[in-house]
Amino acid sequence: LSLLSIGIAGLALIVLILLNLLGITRKAAYFLVGIVLWVSVLKSGVHATLAGVALAFTIPLRTGTEKSPSPAREIEHDLHTWVAFLILPLFAFVNAGVNLIRIPLDQLSGPVSLGIILGLFVGKQLGVFGFSWLAITFKIASLPQGSSWRQLYGVSVLTGIGFTMSLFIGTLAFEDESIFHYADKLAILVGSLLSGVMGYLVLRWAKAPSPPADR
Repeated sequence: LSLLSIGIAGLALIVLILLNLLGITRKAAYFLVGIVLWVSVLKSGVHATLAGVALAFTIPLRTGTEKSPSPAREIEHDLHTWVAFLILPLFAFVNAGVNLIRIPLDQLSGPVSLGIILGLFVGKQLGVFGFSWLAITFKIASLPQGSSWRQLYGVSVLTGIGFTMSLFIGTLAFEDESIFHYADKLAILVGSLLSGVMGYLVLRWAKAPSPPADR
């Protein structure tokens, strides 16, 4: 780790926070300081992706006036097409290759693979549906109009489909030539497949609540 680079990254982050607190909405200011933050984090030995996360948190979501567009929403709108149709599919295509010959069949029943599969297929749906149920029960949120609990559960199951972030974490956790590196990719595909199939079946047979009769 480079303490100098970490220090520069910390100063850049402080500047970004100050820009936000001062109500500055010019995107160029955030991009320029963000470049300094990204280079510093990269040189420090920490994964540079964290710089992007920190930068996103500091870009203003709201402005002082309703007529002024939100910088964060503008950036989201501008990047959505590129991210959804190029960057994410390309990332998944490059990183999702699984060499089945290098993975013993019993590896799927190992603790690493089982943990990934259960985390995606069971953990995701329990977490999303459970916290949604708590929020609705305690009147913090409400079911979308015209939807049912079964539909909410089906959507919760679909959140177990994980490629980009799951693959990214896997590449950080295991070396490229490690047997676990290949096993975790296969486990991600299995967990995502189970979530996709079950989510489809739940939503396929879920009926929306009947609309109230007109008086």
